[in-house]
Amino acid sequence: MGNCLGSSAKIEAAHSSRTPYGISKTSPSSVPSNLSIQSDCEASDVSSLPTPRSEGEILSSPNLKAFSFNELRNATRNFRPDSLLGEGGFGYVYKGWIDEHTFTASRPGSGMVVAVKKLKPEGLQGHKEWLTEVDYLGQLHHQNLVKLIGYCLEGENRLLVYEFMSKGSLENHLFRRGPQPLSWSVRMKVAIGAARGLSFLHNAKSQVIYRDFKASNILLDADFNPKLSDFGLAKAGPTGDRTHVSTQVMGTQGYAAPEYVATGRLTAKSDVYSFGVVLLELLSGRRAVDRTKAGVEQNLVEWTKPYLGDKRKLFRIMDTKLGGQYPQKGAYMAATLALKCLNREAKSRPPMTEVLETLEQIAVSKTAGRNSQSEQKRVHGPVRKSTSQMGAL
Repeated sequence: MGNCLGSSAKIEAAHSSRTPYGISKTSPSSVPSNLSIQSDCEASDVSSLPTPRSEGEILSSPNLKAFSFNELRNATRNFRPDSLLGEGGFGYVYKGWIDEHTFTASRPGSGMVVAVKKLKPEGLQGHKEWLTEVDYLGQLHHQNLVKLIGYCLEGENRLLVYEFMSKGSLENHLFRRGPQPLSWSVRMKVAIGAARGLSFLHNAKSQVIYRDFKASNILLDADFNPKLSDFGLAKAGPTGDRTHVSTQVMGTQGYAAPEYVATGRLTAKSDVYSFGVVLLELLSGRRAVDRTKAGVEQNLVEWTKPYLGDKRKLFRIMDTKLGGQYPQKGAYMAATLALKCLNREAKSRPPMTEVLETLEQIAVSKTAGRNSQSEQKRVHGPVRKSTSQMGAL
């Protein structure tokens, strides 16, 4: 198809931070904008797509339960405000309880906890994304993909029921003040799990391009095992002799690969670029786009690139919340890997299988658990302390 992007490119500002399951709450302008660059050869606004008429529109999956609206209303205590986990363009996410064997509604505090995502009829995410989520998560099963338990399609009501991820999103742990800072070992655990999930998608029998890999879409369970969520923008990979998919550009500013934003050419290497951005966020503790910063520091990739390949300068961009508790060699290996993922030439980026292999090597290396603070003092002088650390002295 080639480049079918029209002249009317549009970036929608989304001044909101994401909470689990693709839902957002209002927050400062440091949060990246959602990209929506309309292609002339694609359908118009997805919210204008027709309402589903029957369950026949959904790919049949024996692993998904078709819930009734009444069942989910009971499970969430009639969608009470105190069951609300978050809200955003899609609609609302509620905490609910169901029997783990029958999947019928159970009393709060008993049975299995679930997250129920309820679509607004006038929501920014429409029927197309809802169907995509059901189709992909109904077929794909992996330890690093969030589990979709079932759905509800009844009249105008469209809901999705997921396993509950008790630790919330990676975004919350990296950028919010409340949670305990993630240790180096946990950050590597998250990176490896997320890479494993993305590698699974890219190497599935029918390749899947995730297209919206970012910190808010990585959910964490009680043991900080990561799972990819929100598959509404996922796209089937190229088939036959084709090398890419030409498509309407959708995603999030700061994470989307430059060639994808510029031309609409989508490949698995577009996801690799996004992974590189998230890896930078894990290393630096900074958002991909942060408008509260000045100049070049607003863009994480542009700010960090000069330091990523320099062992002596890398400490300048490392997250101060780590308190120097990370292996210098491991950090350098991770930074070098991020730099490869962020190559402006898509073909030069490593495949996710190679990314995963490198991360696993970092995790098992002899220096993986060694504190780099003494090394930094020797090479660079005193280690910078975060504000919270300074206050404790």
